[in-house]
Amino acid sequence: MAKTPQPDAEPKKKGKGAGMLVWGLMTLLVLGLGGFGVTNFGGRLSTIGSVGTREITTNDYARGLNQELKAFSAQMGQPVNMQQGLGFGLDKQVLQGLITRAALDDEAARVGISVGDAAVAKELSGMKAFQGVAGKFDPETYRFALKQSNLNEADFEAGLRGDVARSLLQGAVAGGFTAPATLTDTLYAYAGEKRAFSLLKLDAADLPAQPPAPTDVDLQTFYDANIPTFTTPEARRITYIALLPDMIAADMPVDEKALKDLYNSRIAEFVQPERRLVERLVFPTDADATAAKARIDAGEAFETFVKERGLTLEDVDMGDVGPDDLGAAADAVFALKEPGVVGPFTSDLGPALFRMNAVLPAQETTFDEAKVTLTGEAQLDAARRAIGDKLEAVDDALAGGATLEEVQTEQGMQLVTFDYVPGAQSDDPLVGYEAFRTEADKITEGDFPQAIGLDDGGLAALRLDAIVPPAPIPFAAAKEKVAAAWSADALTKALSAQAIIVKSAVEGGASLGAYGIVSVAPELPRTGFFEGAPEGIMATVFQLAKADIRVTEAPGFVGVLSLDSVVPAATTGTDVTAVKTALAAQIEQAISQDAFAAFTAALTAKSGITLDQNAINAVHAQMN
Repeated sequence: MAKTPQPDAEPKKKGKGAGMLVWGLMTLLVLGLGGFGVTNFGGRLSTIGSVGTREITTNDYARGLNQELKAFSAQMGQPVNMQQGLGFGLDKQVLQGLITRAALDDEAARVGISVGDAAVAKELSGMKAFQGVAGKFDPETYRFALKQSNLNEADFEAGLRGDVARSLLQGAVAGGFTAPATLTDTLYAYAGEKRAFSLLKLDAADLPAQPPAPTDVDLQTFYDANIPTFTTPEARRITYIALLPDMIAADMPVDEKALKDLYNSRIAEFVQPERRLVERLVFPTDADATAAKARIDAGEAFETFVKERGLTLEDVDMGDVGPDDLGAAADAVFALKEPGVVGPFTSDLGPALFRMNAVLPAQETTFDEAKVTLTGEAQLDAARRAIGDKLEAVDDALAGGATLEEVQTEQGMQLVTFDYVPGAQSDDPLVGYEAFRTEADKITEGDFPQAIGLDDGGLAALRLDAIVPPAPIPFAAAKEKVAAAWSADALTKALSAQAIIVKSAVEGGASLGAYGIVSVAPELPRTGFFEGAPEGIMATVFQLAKADIRVTEAPGFVGVLSLDSVVPAATTGTDVTAVKTALAAQIEQAISQDAFAAFTAALTAKSGITLDQNAINAVHAQMN
C-alpha cells in the first residue's frame, strides 16, 4: 500500500484546469464504479490499446463507460443499458477521452512534468468524500472509500498525480490567449447592428384579376407533374381486436344504493353554499389598516393601497371563499350584499382589509339531477373492471395460439383492419392511445399478438399483416386535392408576378403603402422577431443595403420588403463594455479549446494509436 501523503504539506500552485480533472476522478469514485476493479479483466486482456508508450487499461475503459452510462441515464431520466449506450456512441466518447489522456501522460513524461506528494496531499485534503466528522482529511475514511470502489491507494494516488500533471500541461498549452481586438470589435459590430424595415404582404385581394378556374386538362397536367405530392406514404396494415369501456358501459348494471352513496360521498361537488369573491390586503399594524379604511371610505380606490404595499391584485386575491375561509371577517364580508370593503380584521398574516367583489349564490344539484352523470361514471368504472377481468384470458388465448379472429368471437371484441402510418393523423380511435401506437410502431410480421392495456382501461391486441409500399393516389380519387393544390400554386404565381410589379413601381418612386397595408418593423437585431413576417425574414433583411426593395416568398407568404434604416452597434456606454468583455471571453475560450484540440491531435498522431478491438468487445460483453 502506498504511503498516504500528509495533508499539511504545501503543494505547488497549478492552473484552474487541474481542479476539473482531479474532481473528475473523484466523481468517478463517488459514483460507485467498483465492480470493474483490478481483478475484472486479467491476462492478455489487461489493456485495450496504447498511445505511444502509455497503455489504456481495460479497467479504465470499463470505469469510464460505467460513469458515462450513469450520467446519460440521469440525463434521460431512465436507465440506459450497454447496448443502448453503444447506439448513442458513448463508447466512442469514452475512448476518445482515454486516448487524449494517454497522449497527455506520454507528453508530460517526455517533458519531465512531475507532481510531488505535497500537491497530492492538498488535493486529497480538499475532497469531501475523504473527510471525517471533524471536516478534515481522515486516512481511515480515505482507505475505506477506496476499498468500496475496488481501488488501492497506490493506483488512486498515481491517477491523481497524472490528473494534476495533465492539468499543468493543459494550462501551459491552452492558457494565456487574448482575443484579438479587431476580431472582438468585428463580431460585436455584427451582433449589435439593428435594422428597421417595412413589409407589404400580398393576398388575392391585391391582384388585378383572379387566376382562372382550372380545366380538367390543367388538373391532369398538374397531377402528372407532382405525383410525389399525391402519393400515399408507406403504411403498416394492422389488424386489431379491441374492447373499450364505452363499448360496453351502457350494458353494465347499476345499483341505486351505490349511486346514492357515490352522490353523498361527493356532496360538496353537488351542494355548494353561498360564497364570495374576496381580496385581502394585509397591513403592518392596526393603525395602518384603520387609516387606509378611512381613506377608502373617503373615496380613495382600494387599488391605491394595494400598490402602496408593493403588491398586485393577483397577490391579494383570495378567489371564491366561504365563511370558514375568512376567520374574524366572515360575518362582515357575508353581510355585504353589494361590492365593498370591510375591516380591519385580524387574519393569519396580520390586520387586514377585505374587499368583496361579487356574491356567488348557493348551488344545489339534486340526486335526481345528478343521477344521469353518476350512472354514466359508474357504468364506465364497471366496464373497466369487466375488461380488466378479461385481460388475462385474452393474453392466455393468444399465447396458446388463438388468432385475433378467434379471440374476437370468444370475447365479444371489435375486429378492425386498417392502414397505419406512424406519426400521421388517423380517424381510427385506437391510434389515439400511446400504448397502441408504441406496439404498432415496433411489431413485425410474424410476431404473435399480445394483449395490451390502454390508459382508459381498454384492452387491445394487434397483428401486422403487411407493409404497404407508397403508391400514387388515382387521379379520380385525388382530384379534389389536386384542384386545391393547383389553385394554391396558381395564386402564388400570380402574387409573385404582382410583387415584381410593385417592386418596380416602388423603385421608380411610388409609395409601398399605395399597394396595401404596410407593416413597419422597429429596429431589430439579427435574432429579432416580427409578428406576421415569414420565417427567415431577418436573414433577408440583413442581406439588403439601405433603401433596397426585395420580393420575399415563403410557404403561404408573398410580399415586398423595404429596408428603411441601418443602425450600427453602440460604441460607448457600460453595456457596450460589458458585452465586449463577455464576447472577448468567449473568443478566448474558443481559441484556447481549438489550440488544445490541435495540440492533442498532434500528440496522438505523433505517438501513434493502437487499439485492441477484441479487448474492447470483451469489456462491452461483460457490461451487458
